[in-house]
Amino acid sequence: MSDTSQTRTNGQPRPEPADEGRVSARIVIPEKHPMVTLLGAADSLLRVIEQGFPAADIHVRGNEVTATGARAEVALVKQLFSEMMLVLRTGQPLTEDAVERSIAMLRGAAEDPDSPAPSQVFTANILSNRGRTIRPKTLNQQRYVDAIDKHTIVFGLGPAGTGKTYLAMAKAVQALQAKEVNRIILTRPAVEAGERLGFLPGTLYEKIDPYLRPLYDALHDMMDPDSIPRLMAAGTIEVAPLAYMRGRTLNDAFIILDEAQNTSPEQMKMFLTRLGFNSRVVVTGDTSQIDLPGGTRSGLKVVQEILADVPDIHFSVLTSTDVVRHKLVGRIVDAYERWDARQEAQETEERRLPVKPAQRRGSRAPRQSHRTES
Repeated sequence: MSDTSQTRTNGQPRPEPADEGRVSARIVIPEKHPMVTLLGAADSLLRVIEQGFPAADIHVRGNEVTATGARAEVALVKQLFSEMMLVLRTGQPLTEDAVERSIAMLRGAAEDPDSPAPSQVFTANILSNRGRTIRPKTLNQQRYVDAIDKHTIVFGLGPAGTGKTYLAMAKAVQALQAKEVNRIILTRPAVEAGERLGFLPGTLYEKIDPYLRPLYDALHDMMDPDSIPRLMAAGTIEVAPLAYMRGRTLNDAFIILDEAQNTSPEQMKMFLTRLGFNSRVVVTGDTSQIDLPGGTRSGLKVVQEILADVPDIHFSVLTSTDVVRHKLVGRIVDAYERWDARQEAQETEERRLPVKPAQRRGSRAPRQSHRTES
């Protein structure tokens, strides 16, 4: 398709209607933004944009981008390029993943006009350490971080890889550095995920340590590793099993309970009632990965029913679309959710079926062979 001419009003492009209700818009990219930074090496980012707007025709000529299609689609394309340029002005490079998430945010903004723009999400820095910046990468992550700022107790619910624990820890370190709290307390229930603690070698601390290791690893990403032992020795940072919280009142602290799906209802109540003055609590967990013994109900599931209407408590839900690990992780999460839904539907249907009459007297069920095939 050839480049579409465009009239201007006060120097601004104005779409002109084309055939069959389609409109065209020309987007002029300022010279300070090299096209390779906007379109990606070998047009990799342009391909993502084209896949995100399959109903629109997008063409590039020099430093001009032309979009033709339905009025709403063309408006979103123009908005996307504006947001991409805002991100580039901060010096942050664009990635395929960031462009994909930007398109999703812009489409979602039609349903929630109050949602932040992609450029606001991708430039909302929480913490910087050794040249690495921690920031939200999705709209739900931004809402989660905002909720931590606004509420005393926040529950971060979602599958693996959604950043619920990592972002909470970044907010904790930020609060400590800003002297908003005097200490950070990180805790997890030491539940056996198919393994047996008693058979592990070493002392009780050495047996529990593997359960807390992910929290240590995250801390090393956010702070000077040399300062961590000193802060832990002073009690400024504490990493401990959940059982160690019993009987305490935690004042002036940022407290994180991780893997909360493995708490019992009694443990969850015990933990939440440790809250003291000038403290904040973040509880994270994934109710699809419960390792509790059979028959034990997860405290994370129960608490959603109990505290749903309590003021100053917020539940943030993250989904597979917020997974910031390898793309396959999100697909795996979706596949398991579909499988769980099928299993639940099948079990529901089986419960509805009438009970089969007892077999006639004298009849025998076919005998099952236990022979193992070689």
